[in-house]
Amino acid sequence: MKPLIFTILIATILSCTWDEVQPTPLPETYDIWNGPTMEFNKEAGADPDQAINQDKISENVSITRSNEGGEIYNAVSESEAEKGISPLGTKWAIGDISEISSLNFESFRVAVGQPKKVVGKKLVLYLVEVNAYLSVEFKSWSSQKSGGFSYTRSTKE
Repeated sequence: MKPLIFTILIATILSCTWDEVQPTPLPETYDIWNGPTMEFNKEAGADPDQAINQDKISENVSITRSNEGGEIYNAVSESEAEKGISPLGTKWAIGDISEISSLNFESFRVAVGQPKKVVGKKLVLYLVEVNAYLSVEFKSWSSQKSGGFSYTRSTKE
């Protein structure tokens, strides 16, 4: 009986070590946007289809949120958020930009868990098409189905 328990214990320990999440490898070259910070704010109930209610970060990424609540999405390539995938063209990680080599970048929802709990956390946003990283910190997230949210982010120099 003891050899069986010992074998199960060893197998369990080994299988747990194989499940560790490894950081996403960084591209060989990339930009870090560490210019002045700017604030983006989408008021609750504001039309997400209007450019003023979208944060145009790059030519291919404009972040907004629908008034039905939910997650953020990329208004350039999506008409609404898809849980666990949106915003397209971006990857996110909780942490500081000085730690990018050790961070694991995922979709927004996978990275932050519940979006309403992201307020006050430091995030790093990776813009896939322009190969750039920037700092983001959410300042508000409306938990009502009104679509309001705000954040500050670094800009390109």
